[in-house]
Amino acid sequence: MNRLILASASPRRRELLQRIGLNFEVRPSQVDENNFRDLPPAARVEHLALAKARAVAQACKEGLVLGADTIVVCRGQVLGKPASAAEAAAMLSFLSGRTHTVYTGVAVVRAPGGEEKFTHSRTEVTFRHLDPAVISAYVATGEPLDKAGAYGIQGRGALLVERINGDYFNVVGLPLVKVVELLEEFGVDVWGGERE
Repeated sequence: MNRLILASASPRRRELLQRIGLNFEVRPSQVDENNFRDLPPAARVEHLALAKARAVAQACKEGLVLGADTIVVCRGQVLGKPASAAEAAAMLSFLSGRTHTVYTGVAVVRAPGGEEKFTHSRTEVTFRHLDPAVISAYVATGEPLDKAGAYGIQGRGALLVERINGDYFNVVGLPLVKVVELLEEFGVDVWGGERE
C-alpha cells in the first residue's frame, strides 16, 4: 500500500480523510500561500496545491503526498484567511447576502519519481443577509480566524449559509471525490487495498 502523506496542517482536512478511513501521516508544507496571486482562481489553487505537495515530496523517501489549497472569491476579490478579527468582520459584511465561489485545488505527487496529478473543485455558496450583531457574535467565537473567507461551514458558520451549489466538502476544504479520483489514478484502492 502506498504511504499517504497530507501536506497540510488543517484539522478539517485531517478529519475528512479520517472519516473516509484513509491511513495517512501529516507533514505540513511551508509554501507561501501568497504565491501565484496573479493567476485566475482555479489555476491559483491548483498551482498552490501542487507546490505544497512537491515541497513535502522532496523531503520524503517514498509515498504519495496530498496537497490542497482553498480560496473564496466574491465579485472578483479573493478572500483568504483574515489577519485579524476586524478583517474577518469586514469579509463577512462583504459576503452578506451575496453568492461567492469556493475553489479548492488538490494535487498528489509520488515520491520518489515526482509523478504528479492535480485538479480543482468549485462550489457556489450563498450567504443570508447578516446583521452586524450576528457578524460580531460569530467573529467573537474565534472560528473565522483560520479559514478562507472567514467562515467554517462545518461549524457555526453553517448558520450564515442560505444555500450551496456543488460539493459541500469542497467548502470545508477538501473535495473528497476529487481526492479519491486522484488517488485511484495512482493505483490506490480507498476501499482497502491497492490495484495492479
